[in-house]
Amino acid sequence: MTTRVDIEEIQTTKTEKFLAGVLAVFLLIAGVWAYQKIDDYVADAIEVNAPLSQPAIARLNSAQEDAFRAQQAYNGALRNLELRREAYRTALDAGRKAPGLERAYNRAQMRLSSAQRAVGAARAEVQRARPAADAAQRRAFAEMERRQHRRELYSFLLRLALSVVSIVAAFSLLFVLHRRRSRYLPLALGAVAAATALAFVLAGDYVTDYVSPFDLGVILLGLFGAAVTVLAFATLQWYLRRRLPARRVRRGLCPFCGYPVGANEHCEGCGRDVIAPCARCEEPRRVGTRFCGACGAA
Repeated sequence: MTTRVDIEEIQTTKTEKFLAGVLAVFLLIAGVWAYQKIDDYVADAIEVNAPLSQPAIARLNSAQEDAFRAQQAYNGALRNLELRREAYRTALDAGRKAPGLERAYNRAQMRLSSAQRAVGAARAEVQRARPAADAAQRRAFAEMERRQHRRELYSFLLRLALSVVSIVAAFSLLFVLHRRRSRYLPLALGAVAAATALAFVLAGDYVTDYVSPFDLGVILLGLFGAAVTVLAFATLQWYLRRRLPARRVRRGLCPFCGYPVGANEHCEGCGRDVIAPCARCEEPRRVGTRFCGACGAA
């Protein structure tokens, strides 16, 4: 035979409160770990970097390399021309005929002219390839931004789902344990505290990092958490109103206003009847009791 006692009649010990706090901390650690792992999982599932090896971009890169080589060849031809010109001028200043130096100087001029034409052609090719390459790069960057946005959105939605499930599970556990008048109720309160803290982590993360389109989601999470909390409070008040008269009767109080009545038939606080006939046996029965003391009827 067991005796069932309302949890409100037994004061929660400091040890129970401490263990409930410890549970809340460990649940929050697990929640934050799952919160971070969601972002890692989404990052692995959705690749952000878009491939840039497109023909237009490859053509531009090749043209730029050709232009660089042409410029290097032009610089070499220019230095060679300057050396040949200086040597030829030195010979002329000395009054010597130098047909070999003259031919070398002329060849250097021709190579410089050829290198200059090559530079012009390479630069023209770069200009022709640039518009298509720029368009391809813009498309690639747009694709990268789209993938990044999708990654962030999926990560946010999964984290939001984690927070919502945590809140629903914690409050459901709170309702069940409170309805059963379980002594494990402080642990449910610890779970509620952990779920609430996780919701704050989500809100703080996305309010500070993102403005759109996640504001609505964070607002909805806040409203959802507030609504669940109000619902839990209202349910608790309904439960207390249902159980309060019986507890007051056991303490010798008026079931209506809580004023001490003792053995009186009327409350001195509100004037209402605290003794009424049983609906089954007509024997006097204190108002607020669940069963009749004479016949046992509910």
